[in-house]
Formats: sequence, C-alpha cells, structure tokens
Amino acid sequence: MLGILQAIFLIINMALTLYWYVIIASAIFSWLYAFNVINSNNQFVNQMGLFLYNATEPALRPIRRYLPNLGGLDISPIVLLLIIVFIQAIIRNPIAPFFYSLVA
Repeated sequence: MLGILQAIFLIINMALTLYWYVIIASAIFSWLYAFNVINSNNQFVNQMGLFLYNATEPALRPIRRYLPNLGGLDISPIVLLLIIVFIQAIIRNPIAPFFYSLVA
C-alpha cells in the first residue's frame, strides 16, 4: 500500500512539474508573438500557439477573473505557478508522511 501512495504522489508531482513548463512556454510564446519575433503565418507556430493556449487557458481564466486590471500586464501565469509550487510543497511535506504513517 505504501508503494501505491508513493507512486500516486510521484505521478501528481511529475504532472504538476510538466504543467509548470507548459505555463512557462506559453508565457514566452505569448511575448514572442506580441512583439512579432515569430512568424504568425507559419502553420507550425500557429499550431504550437493554439496548443499552449488550449492547455493553459482553462487554468488561467478563473485566476484572471479575480485579479485586478493591470493594463497590459498579465500576472495570472505567475499566480498559477505559485499555486503549483504550493500544491507540490503540500504533497512533498505534510501530506505524504501522514499517509505513510496510516499505512504502516
């Protein structure tokens, strides 16, 4: 039973870490797109941008509803990254030992 819980925590942690990188890539892509650094007419660039948007927008949209309007500055990815770090800290520290002691 202990191995199953460790595997579940490991998978959740890995998924959160992967999503962390997707959020970073989406933010960098949006900057490059906004400053016309990348060619928006390229089909690969459009597909990559669509993927990053579809992967991050469902998590960022609720955060944007509660944030104040800062003009052109969007800090919702930073807030989402902080939420991910918070969840990972909870998984690594207080919850994991609690569940491990229940199994033993």
